[in-house]
Amino acid sequence: MDNLSALNIFVVVNNAGSFTQAGKHLGISASAVSKSISRFEQRLGVRLFHRSTRTLMLTTEGVVFLRRCRQILNEIESAEMELVELKSIPKGRLRISLPSVGTKFMSVLGEFARQYPMINLDIDYSDNLVDIIKGDFDAVIRTGNPKSSGLTARRIGESRRVIVGAPHYFNGISLPVHPEELLQHKCLRYRFPHNGKLDSWPFQLTDFPYDNVLPMNMVANSLDPLISFVEQGFGLACLPEMVLYEQINSGKLITVLDDYLTDPMVFHIVWPSSRFLSPKVRVFIDFIVDNLFQSLAREA
Repeated sequence: MDNLSALNIFVVVNNAGSFTQAGKHLGISASAVSKSISRFEQRLGVRLFHRSTRTLMLTTEGVVFLRRCRQILNEIESAEMELVELKSIPKGRLRISLPSVGTKFMSVLGEFARQYPMINLDIDYSDNLVDIIKGDFDAVIRTGNPKSSGLTARRIGESRRVIVGAPHYFNGISLPVHPEELLQHKCLRYRFPHNGKLDSWPFQLTDFPYDNVLPMNMVANSLDPLISFVEQGFGLACLPEMVLYEQINSGKLITVLDDYLTDPMVFHIVWPSSRFLSPKVRVFIDFIVDNLFQSLAREA
């Protein structure tokens, strides 16, 4: 910072034409200006000004050095202006991670992109647990409650889980009215990719030990194949209702055992804790909290 201060004083002295006028501009005494220039010359090992009682002129070395000093100070001013702009205008790459149900978020993200055209979305789809810091993510959307002390989270909303099947799957088969009856059905199960465990079907009003005995006629670590196989009538699956609004409303899929499923999935948006939140991250968080589940509800 001392070097930058000396550069600035040198340029101001040249522009002002005297130590006295430069001192008035800088708010310091002419003597302080003169001493600063002398120390600077000593450090550089060259004389920057020819001095007389009446005139102050640049030396040959001073002329060359002035051109570079102006370039440096102009770059610093430009950098400061860029920082000021970044603090006020949301723009740049925004790296986000969404769970597999995030395919249903596209209309909302599209609206976000329209409102903030200077933000470039970099989207990762994964049900794996991601390291937000090491993965260089600006924000992630996940279910459950974040446990890391280095992260900040806001609740977005929730979606109940439903057990669904295609109408033609039930041809000649009774609809189950109690979880125990699932033992007589084909069950399509979800496996968590990060730990290999099967997802529990969230029955809350029964002691039935469903996790150990539910059939596993198909297992997948992504929702898309489960949805596809359910629609084709290969069995029943327990899935977030938010990804099935269209199929349920159109009658393509029907729900069963609704009274037993009372544990909703809670979604949070999570980002690295920081005292200073960049404009692009701040507007994304606010937009998702204000619009994501409201938009999904309207589409339903």
